[in-house]
Amino acid sequence: MRLRRGEMDQATVYSADPAAQARAWQDAGFGWLHVVDLNGAFAGRPVNADAVRAILDTVSVPVQLGGGIRDLAGIAAWLDAGIARVILGSAAAKNPALVVEACRTFPGRIVVGIDARDGFVATEGWAETSTMPAADLALRFEDAGVAAIIYTDIGRDGMLSGLNLEQTVTLAQAVTTPIIASGGVGSLNDLAALKAAAAGTRIEGVIVGRALYDGRVTAADAIALFSADIC
Repeated sequence: MRLRRGEMDQATVYSADPAAQARAWQDAGFGWLHVVDLNGAFAGRPVNADAVRAILDTVSVPVQLGGGIRDLAGIAAWLDAGIARVILGSAAAKNPALVVEACRTFPGRIVVGIDARDGFVATEGWAETSTMPAADLALRFEDAGVAAIIYTDIGRDGMLSGLNLEQTVTLAQAVTTPIIASGGVGSLNDLAALKAAAAGTRIEGVIVGRALYDGRVTAADAIALFSADIC
């Protein structure tokens, strides 16, 4: 399932078998899979656990998971189940101490997801927008040991209109934590623009969703452009 601008009523279901789709992306050559429990993000608790476990049973590439994970026990359970990295989004904004504790307990396996609407952090499956600038949240975790920050411009997510390169690069220049770009990739040109803009920054990857499902970007072309650096 993919959303447009984080709206559940704008969801498009591309496959009724997430595990088979995950296997297809693995077979296409991707080295990482990015999985989000969208229902869980809105509910504040895991909802699609069975589907996630089916994915883990089907693929061998590392999987990072976000959506509805709100406490240390939940993080531990997913890491024990085989998830390579857990993404904390709403929990990072509302309970930064959890991120610090999780990074200390599970070094190298915690990612912070910063979802921004007009530059301000959004939470609860993007249903709520705070007054905190995205960069301020990122800077809170500079010394925590976060493996990466996924930065998503909600206004562009699923819209195929291109990444918000200006804000992504600005964030990457403000922190030392590696940045993964997300939200808005609609063509191979968008990926090429990111590659050029990312030179000399801490941007280490990009998440591509709807453009792959729609066939606007092929796995072969994306992988060729980035070699082994795309996620």
